[in-house]
Amino acid sequence: MSPPTKDASPLNGQPRLIFVVCLVLAAITFVVFGQTITHEFVAYDDPQYVFGNRMVQQGLTMKGFLWALTYGEIGHWHPLTWLTHMADCQVYGTWPGGHHLTNVLLHAGAVVLLFLALREMTGSLWRSASVAAVFAVHPLRAESVAWVAERKDVLSGVFFMLTLWAYARYARQPAGRRYAAVVAAYALGLLSKNMLVTLPFVLLLLDWWPLHRGLGWGLVKEKIPLFLLSAASCWATFLVPEKTFDPYGVPLLGRIANAVVSYGIYLRQTVYPAGLAIPYLNPPNGLPAWKVALAFLLLAAISMGVVQCRKSRPYLLVGWLWYLGMLVPAIGLIPISYYAHADRYTYLPSIGLALALTWAAADWSAGWKHREETLGVGMAVLLAALMVCGWKQTACWRDGTALWKHALACGLDNEVVHDGLGNALLKDDQVDQAIAQYQLALRINPRFELPHFKLGSALLLKGRVDEAIAQFRQTLRTYPNRGEVHTALGIALLRKGKAEEAAGQFRTALQCDAGDVVAHCKLGDILLQQGRVNDAIAQYQQALQADPGDAKVHYNLANILLEHGRVDEAITHYQRALQINPAYAQAHANLGSALLQEGKADEAIAQYRRALQIDPNCAQARANLASIQPQKGRAEEKPAPQAK
Repeated sequence: MSPPTKDASPLNGQPRLIFVVCLVLAAITFVVFGQTITHEFVAYDDPQYVFGNRMVQQGLTMKGFLWALTYGEIGHWHPLTWLTHMADCQVYGTWPGGHHLTNVLLHAGAVVLLFLALREMTGSLWRSASVAAVFAVHPLRAESVAWVAERKDVLSGVFFMLTLWAYARYARQPAGRRYAAVVAAYALGLLSKNMLVTLPFVLLLLDWWPLHRGLGWGLVKEKIPLFLLSAASCWATFLVPEKTFDPYGVPLLGRIANAVVSYGIYLRQTVYPAGLAIPYLNPPNGLPAWKVALAFLLLAAISMGVVQCRKSRPYLLVGWLWYLGMLVPAIGLIPISYYAHADRYTYLPSIGLALALTWAAADWSAGWKHREETLGVGMAVLLAALMVCGWKQTACWRDGTALWKHALACGLDNEVVHDGLGNALLKDDQVDQAIAQYQLALRINPRFELPHFKLGSALLLKGRVDEAIAQFRQTLRTYPNRGEVHTALGIALLRKGKAEEAAGQFRTALQCDAGDVVAHCKLGDILLQQGRVNDAIAQYQQALQADPGDAKVHYNLANILLEHGRVDEAITHYQRALQINPAYAQAHANLGSALLQEGKADEAIAQYRRALQIDPNCAQARANLASIQPQKGRAEEKPAPQAK
């Protein structure tokens, strides 16, 4: 096959058809994944990434920008991904649909860019469109697109495709500015997710086919800036403790066996995408030898076959090595999580398989009668089937309960699934059912410590304080620096009347996380009971420094200030609380009382009336309004003094 010529550029030749193809690709993407706009967040990484992350919730700020550059405690270093989550919070707040919409838009953008990049490289419109269409709607994409916390997949996918497209243009007509575009796109991709560290090797494959630039040291040397970026990303990854620590202690031979089997599983899921769920854990007793041997033979047979066909059908070797190579960072040889494998890891590697199979089908059918019609109908049927399966798989992500019940239905009866289902049930106030799920998770794997904290929280809601305290203390034996656990333990100790011990836990929580709003407020309440008013006020002020947008903290601080005669300051905080939450009836009522102390009766009446509009049962507003209006009326009826 000859290399693409200049007229293969997507900017030349058939521009209307190319535009229509791009629209169709975007449309089928939205048909499958547009439903996520009505989905909720799931309590599985989404809290850490979005709705439970105070820094992200503040939107785009300089402080947040600096935090994104340095934060890696969640197990990833991806500052650009953090910034997109902050931007979503700036625009959508905590509306889940907006965050999901961004994921869908990014995936649609990646799909369109993949089509343009492949056409730029190969000059083939319909084959490129077919690869992009399969990539767009395959059920394996659901985890990456429908899970808000996996924004890093779709965001890095956009820059991966941009890098391919920029590189294709550079290879067709080398120039410094074009190479700079390649480097810039790749750098942004690495800042989104470090899964892209193997991309320079993919470019070397593409040099051989379809770009027909050959092989040699010159092409390797050309990519040294990209390899340096890749090495820097790997170094940053190894600075993240979670990425170099295997909590399940799987030995090297076990990880190699899992890698071999996982390659085979991903192949099966690509061809037959059934039973997709989250998470797939390592078997407690290891993988059976027969399964490892069978997977190895399958991989070896495919590898030998594509090598033999490397001259006549080079796309088979390119696609296969693309698949094998891009999975290396996530295949488990280096422990990065407790997963054995995960659907989302196939997001970019699967393109290699789609590429190889599409070109193989086109070449295999070269001598058929009515070839175009047959392939067109076949592709339409395949896409329809994938879209139906993809839509159903995406629907499983509509909320946490649906997600984890689907996992159980797929046979994933493990501790993480039961813990996740417990979290979803607790969020829905199904406390007894949540407790049962946490207890089941701990019975399946007593080494799995995560359920202890949530189990303690659920027990505390049921009034089982002593049991809750025991669970919190158990959590702290494994995670002594978890500030939220110290805070929860402090709250439980307060329930037992142990204020001094509770204060100690709140102080420890603040040592772990100086921005723990609840710990500041609870410690402030204890100090207030001890008569240390100024210290209590200082704690509330520090809470507001951590989260200026918490209406309840403003309200509670205003109450303290009002009670101790600092009326002007109290009015300021009541007003701030109402700016954040205009429907805060009690804040309107208390603001009315503060204004009344300032002699502003008309403004006080307006606040009482507003409180009653929001909550007709607000006793304080009703009583104060009833007492103030007759006095106000008599004052208005009193005749003005006559001028002498």
